[in-house]
Amino acid sequence: MPEGTLPSEANLNLNLPVLLFSLAAATLAGVLFGCAPAWYATRIDPAEALKEGGRSGTGAGSQRLRRILVIGEFALALSLLTGAGLAIHSFWNLTRVDLGVNTTHILTFSLPVPDARPKDPQRISSYYQQMLAAIKAVPGVQDAAVSVGLPLEGPGFGMPFTIAGQAEFADPSQRPGSRFGMVTPDYFKTYGIQVVRGRVFTDQDNAATVHVAMVNEEFVRKFFKGKNPLEQRINVEELIPGVTKLGPYITWQIVGVFHNVRAGGFREDFPEIEIPFWQIPWPSSNIGVRTAGDPAIMTKSIAAAVHTVDPQIAVAESRTMEEVKGLMLSDDRFTMVLFFSFAVVALLLAGVGIYGVMAFTVAQREHEIGLRMALGATRGHVVKLILKEALVLSAIGLTLGLAGAFLVGRTLHSTLYGVGSMDFAATGAVAFVLVIAAVVASYVPARRAAAVQPMRALRSE
Repeated sequence: MPEGTLPSEANLNLNLPVLLFSLAAATLAGVLFGCAPAWYATRIDPAEALKEGGRSGTGAGSQRLRRILVIGEFALALSLLTGAGLAIHSFWNLTRVDLGVNTTHILTFSLPVPDARPKDPQRISSYYQQMLAAIKAVPGVQDAAVSVGLPLEGPGFGMPFTIAGQAEFADPSQRPGSRFGMVTPDYFKTYGIQVVRGRVFTDQDNAATVHVAMVNEEFVRKFFKGKNPLEQRINVEELIPGVTKLGPYITWQIVGVFHNVRAGGFREDFPEIEIPFWQIPWPSSNIGVRTAGDPAIMTKSIAAAVHTVDPQIAVAESRTMEEVKGLMLSDDRFTMVLFFSFAVVALLLAGVGIYGVMAFTVAQREHEIGLRMALGATRGHVVKLILKEALVLSAIGLTLGLAGAFLVGRTLHSTLYGVGSMDFAATGAVAFVLVIAAVVASYVPARRAAAVQPMRALRSE
């Protein structure tokens, strides 16, 4: 289960009341389903049973009940397997999404600077400039960048804004919002983020120069459709280090547009604004380091470089970008594994169910099978007869299960990515698996039926 799925107060130890409840529920289910054939046996008419030639005294009604149970098992199995198929298809789609970053050879970590330290912007800028210089001097480091947030997790803040030259909103709460972050000039190069228009930030974009910003393609599509974004300016309230209250509006000139970077669940693009870190430096930030080799094995040498600048700081949440990507996909992976586990159990129950019914059918029809073979039926004909009955039961169950599969698809639709309420590819694959399971489960009883000796079967009756 992914970290954070349950609150930290949740106790996941073995719980005795829950265990006892589960045992009681399983026992009750066994008793109830055991009572059904027992109750049916009390209603058997001996004369009718003898006429049917059944050695166990069961007739067509009992066989009908068993077939209904198998049909129900296949219908439920199709529903659960469809859920698993949709979850797998959704997860596959998410792994194929263009994330907008190159996640290979990147190490990320945060520097939790204590709140007691001074919040003077010049001192913060000097601190991180020294930090970047020390890290870039480590052998094997290609690039390094400071940012408030992290790609794939989010840029750090969410800020309302207005577009310069447009009418002010009477109600400030109606202003549009965007993801908002501060990054150093090498940010886009370090993370492999493509700049599609304009320029990237430079070290000259500092507090003493014109305030500039870069926006992503989604921001342009949503707010500057049909316009040249490099001619636009946006107004955003000032973020002040160490102060919770926002400052006055700052007008930012857009100088570049970068490719969309997915964050969170990777399901959609959101508008994003990035500004130069040197224009609003932030005390506690994240650092990304692109390395020539495996970034994980360079953690100690990079941490040592950090400690040469600040021996009192800890390198926290050290992860590769591949690990960050895996963490962002953990909820969807867990959903997929959960549904797959349920589906495997359902498939096993359906297979065991149809095996049981076919085996029992063969035992009850031994006299009939022997008579057929005595009249000229071949072993192949007998195998086909049993397999045909199994396939008919599974086909009926699959047909009825389509309604359940549709309901499962509609229920999961909001949590899945790139799949419809009725994914015919997933449903078709699941139905094929169930048909194969039916054939495999009924093959052994079919072979047993084909091995019946006609004279022995007729003599035993």
